[in-house]
Amino acid sequence: MADRKATKSTPSTQSYMTISEVRDDSVVMKDGTLRAVLLVSSINFALKSEDEQNAIISGYVSFLNSLDTTLQIVIQSRKLNLDNYLLDIKKAEQEQTNDLLKLQTAEYRKYISELVELGDIMTKRFYVVVYYNPSFGKKRNFWQRSSDIVSPTTLIKLNQREFAKRHKDLFIGVDKIVSGLSSMGLRASILNTQSLIELFYNTYNPVMSENQKMSDVNKLDIEQY
Repeated sequence: MADRKATKSTPSTQSYMTISEVRDDSVVMKDGTLRAVLLVSSINFALKSEDEQNAIISGYVSFLNSLDTTLQIVIQSRKLNLDNYLLDIKKAEQEQTNDLLKLQTAEYRKYISELVELGDIMTKRFYVVVYYNPSFGKKRNFWQRSSDIVSPTTLIKLNQREFAKRHKDLFIGVDKIVSGLSSMGLRASILNTQSLIELFYNTYNPVMSENQKMSDVNKLDIEQY
């Protein structure tokens, strides 16, 4: 009985997370603030001419000066998974009617498989996390600021009207940032709800996610609290 009580009173891992829910292409935090995540393309700065490099730097400085919201730049490195690509090549090999092309396709598939086994091929993804805080710019006293540090995961429940207002304000900022990135030649794509959940799933479960892929979020049986 003692063991059962101890287990029951032990807080779950979820209680230590600052995320409350993922909803309508945004992340709702327990403190009532919202986040949107952009997947951003990259440019090879070293291959640019000096004039192009100066233009990019100038554009980046202008972009930073134009910001009226907080953002975070995240670079994530992951081992490149080519399983689906290899399956597509194998399928093309089986469907090939020309013997010579069939042999070349088989040799190419073997080459890619050996290349993957010999060395870890890494891929980088670049994310920009856009913050929305309804209290941004408001004066807060010492005790209010201290409470954010002592208990940052204090749960704040948002009703539909409050969420809609904050969600709208968040994406007004997102549109400005997408436009600013575009001026530097960078393409940005807003992660939808499914992509956000997959991002967090892969981030918090790097080993498991390689063997156990997530289902479509619309097909998940999620308990409502």
